[in-house]
Amino acid sequence: MTTKHHADPADPAVLAELGRLRDSIDNIDAAVVHMLAERFKCTQQVGHLKANHHLPPADPARESRQIARLRELAENAKLDPAFAEKFLNFIIAEVIRHHETIANEKA
Repeated sequence: MTTKHHADPADPAVLAELGRLRDSIDNIDAAVVHMLAERFKCTQQVGHLKANHHLPPADPARESRQIARLRELAENAKLDPAFAEKFLNFIIAEVIRHHETIANEKA
């Protein structure tokens, strides 16, 4: 009978590795938040441009192209494309909401 050896969670090497990984996760989370903030700054400008020129807040053709593009990027990055699509749909819904608010303010 073989027994599996598990490292003691209090092992300093395990705790150091856990800390290192969590620091990386925290850095990635910070980068994602900053990247999303920049993305929304751009989409806010798009919203104003659309409103000023009486264009609709949503662009279903562009959204479809973006979803297909993101799914392909996700597959190439070994990320679940369904998750990537859900994530982008969540962002798109928020962008459209912003664009509708901007359009209503300009009306």
